[in-house]
Amino acid sequence: MTAQKGSKPAHLSVLLEEAVEAMVADASGRYVDGTFGRGGHSRQVLARLGEHGELIGIDKDPEAISVGEQLASEDRRFHICHGSFAELDRFVADAGWGGISGMLMDLGVSSPQLDDATRGFSFMRNGPLDMRMNPQQAPSAAEWLNTAKEKDIADVIWRYGEERFSRRIARAVVERRVEEPLATTRELAELVSAAVPRKEKHKHPATRTFQAVRMFINRELDDLEAGLKLAAHLLEPGGRLVVISFHSLEDRMVKRFMRDLARGPQLPRGLPVTADQAESDFRLIGKAIKAETDEVTDNVRARSAVMRILERRSRTSGV
Repeated sequence: MTAQKGSKPAHLSVLLEEAVEAMVADASGRYVDGTFGRGGHSRQVLARLGEHGELIGIDKDPEAISVGEQLASEDRRFHICHGSFAELDRFVADAGWGGISGMLMDLGVSSPQLDDATRGFSFMRNGPLDMRMNPQQAPSAAEWLNTAKEKDIADVIWRYGEERFSRRIARAVVERRVEEPLATTRELAELVSAAVPRKEKHKHPATRTFQAVRMFINRELDDLEAGLKLAAHLLEPGGRLVVISFHSLEDRMVKRFMRDLARGPQLPRGLPVTADQAESDFRLIGKAIKAETDEVTDNVRARSAVMRILERRSRTSGV
C-alpha cells in the first residue's frame, strides 16, 4: 500500500519492484496477484499495464477484499476475487481468460493482519485466539486447539512449525483445556513458553507453534501446492510465475516444484525421443532473490523473504 505524504504506510510490500519487474513483460497482458493484501504489488502492476492490460487480485481476507473493491471501482482493468489462489482456475474462467501472462504469490501474513490484535495472529499482541485469514470460515485456532486430539495437535506443531517440543506443547494444551479452554493469544503464548524446556536465543518460544497453528487453520501449504500447479498450467508461453516466501517450509515446496518442472520429464535411457520432446516447457529465471539491506532496514519482515521465478518457454522464439 502506498502511504500518503508524511504518513507511515500500513503495509510495506516486500520485494515490490523486483517482483513486478520480473513478472510484467507485456503491457497488454493478463496478470494475477494471488495475495492482494493491501494492494501494494497490484498497484505497481497496474502502473506498468497499458489500456488493454488486466489484473485479477485474490485474497481470503474480507478486509483485503474491501480495499480491492475500492481499487476496482477506480480502475476498470482490475478485478478482485474473494478466496484462495487454490481456486485460480475458477477465477480465471469467470474472467473469460484462456490463460495468464503471469502470476505473483506473496506468501505469509500481511502487516495489517499481524498488527491487529483482534485477528489473533501474533503472540506480541493479546487478543482472541483466532488466526483465520477469512474469519467467516471455521474453525478458529481456539476452537481447534480446544477440541482436537493431543496427537493431532502435536503432529500439526511438528509438521508446520518444525517444533521439537511439539508433544510437550500438545500435552500442555490438553491439560489446560480440561480446566479452562484457551481463549487468547497471550494464554497460548504463556502456555507454550512454560512447556518448552530450552529457549532459542532471540526467538520467542511460541514462534513455531503460532506459525504451525496458523498455517494449519488456513490450509496454507495445501493451498500453495494447488496454486502452484494451477498457475503453471495456466501460464501462457513467455509467462512467469513469481513466488515470495517467508519461511523454509514454503520455500522448500516452491523450490522443489519449480526445479522439477524445469527439469522436464525424467525418461528412461535409450527411449527414442527427440531433444524437443525431452526438454521441459519451463525454465528457472536466475537464482533465488533476497531483499537488499536497505529494504530490511525499512521493513524487518523482509529479512526472511526469498523470491523465485519460473517461466514457461516461448517455443516460437526458440528460447
